[in-house]
Amino acid sequence: MMKFYLNGKEVETQAPSTMRLIDLLRDEFQLIGPKEGCGEGECGTCSILVNDLLENSCLIPIGAIEGAEIITIDGYCKTEQFQILSDCYSEAGAVQCGYCIPGMVMASAALLAQNPHPTEDEIREGISGNLCRCTGYNMIVDAIGLAANKGVGLW
Repeated sequence: MMKFYLNGKEVETQAPSTMRLIDLLRDEFQLIGPKEGCGEGECGTCSILVNDLLENSCLIPIGAIEGAEIITIDGYCKTEQFQILSDCYSEAGAVQCGYCIPGMVMASAALLAQNPHPTEDEIREGISGNLCRCTGYNMIVDAIGLAANKGVGLW
């Protein structure tokens, strides 16, 4: 039996320790925010926070998360900070198909939690592990800049 914290609640699982975290989140906990894109840690659609650090859930075996605090977009979307960030994404026209957006929002949240007033270059670097094929990155960068001006942090 392994225990960890998921979106603020203590949970446990008996899944094999070699199971990928993305599969556990989606299959056992029915959290559909993190999505399987490449399965190789290259696209960022499965981005989550592990102990406040941005990680690709497709690369993490669940044996590595004992006692960890995991935050997915499914939990983050219930916060006031998310609402501000979401409004900024909409205002900047940074949302198109929505496939990459959960991971991109988690990357944005992690960046703003660590650096509340990033430069444009720091924003671009902060989201560099997340791919978006629809918007181009300029609108996403603008959205994160707007959110920074409004004081968005992690929690």
